[in-house]
Formats: sequence, C-alpha cells, structure tokens
Amino acid sequence: MADVLPLVEARLRTALGEPDARAAVTFLGTDRVEVLRFQRDGIVRYATLGMSAHPMTDPNSFVADPVEGPRAELVLSVRGGLADTDKVLRPLAVLAASPQVEGVVVASGASLDVGGPLWPGAPFTSVLVAEPGGLVEDLELDAPLDPVRFLPLLPMTPNEAAWKRVHGAQALQERWLTNGTDLRDPARRSVPLD
Repeated sequence: MADVLPLVEARLRTALGEPDARAAVTFLGTDRVEVLRFQRDGIVRYATLGMSAHPMTDPNSFVADPVEGPRAELVLSVRGGLADTDKVLRPLAVLAASPQVEGVVVASGASLDVGGPLWPGAPFTSVLVAEPGGLVEDLELDAPLDPVRFLPLLPMTPNEAAWKRVHGAQALQERWLTNGTDLRDPARRSVPLD
C-alpha cells in the first residue's frame, strides 16, 4: 500500500503553490504531524500534513480499520500581516492529531476547540470545520482507500461557538454570510448573535 502523505503534499502544492515554511510536531503515542505555510496575494494558508496517514475510526468501533475510513487534512486561511498567526502551528497540529489521540472522526459541521487562543491575542478558541472540495480538491486514492478530504477551518469566537452548539453550523454560516463577515480577518469581532 502506497504512503499517502507524498500524494497529499503534491496535491497541496498543486492547489496552493510552494510552502515557504513547515514545522513538525510529534505527540507521545502518535505519528508526526507537519504544518505547511503557503502565502499568496496577502493570504496565509496553513495546511496539516500527517492526519491523513491513517483513516479516522468511529469512536464506537472496537477495532480500528487500518485501511478503510475517512481521511482528511486541515486548512486554515487568514489575512497576512495583521496578527502573529504563525503561532497557530501547534494548535493546528493538536487538532490534526485528535483522531489518533482521542479517536474522533473530524467532519464538516464539527467544532474543534483548542482550549485557548489559536495564536497570541486571537479572539478565537475554536474552529468550525467547513465543507471540503473548494480550495483544495479531494485526493482520490486507490480502492479500497477513502479519498483524502481537505477540510477548511473557520475560526470561531467563544460566543459564536456557544451559539453554534444551540443553533447548528448552518445557522452560524448563514449569520456570517448575512453580516458580510470576513472569516479570514485574524482580528475580527464576533458576528452579532441576538
């Protein structure tokens, strides 16, 4: 069975260009997770590399299937030069390691909390996982492997995360859209929620 990570990195390079920086984090008992940084037209994108090495397993399963199951990587996009967003590397690696560490399946509509600011001074402590397929196309793998999906992350303030728990991901995204929220602004305020 082929190693999927070189294929994933090639797909990221095709979609986002050449990375200008990369960092690696290894957590006890997990595989190494890298975070690649891409910069173009004033937008900085951070993409994980390593989360898709193994399929995610339903936490209710007794045995992890080493072949079949969803695979994903995470992509965060922010406007460059407005905050020290490079400090998001470790929180992103933590989120990417969560399927291995906590046995969770990360999918669109989910909320992922990092337990603190995404970067120093950030008004965001969690992210909403958005629908894949826009910025980076899914990477089809040979059967029986599931494709690798590149999941965009949308930073949420604590108030937005609480509102989303009550009203759902779709309602929050509609609220952002209605208010013209710039989700790439690393210093944006919470959308009006009343």
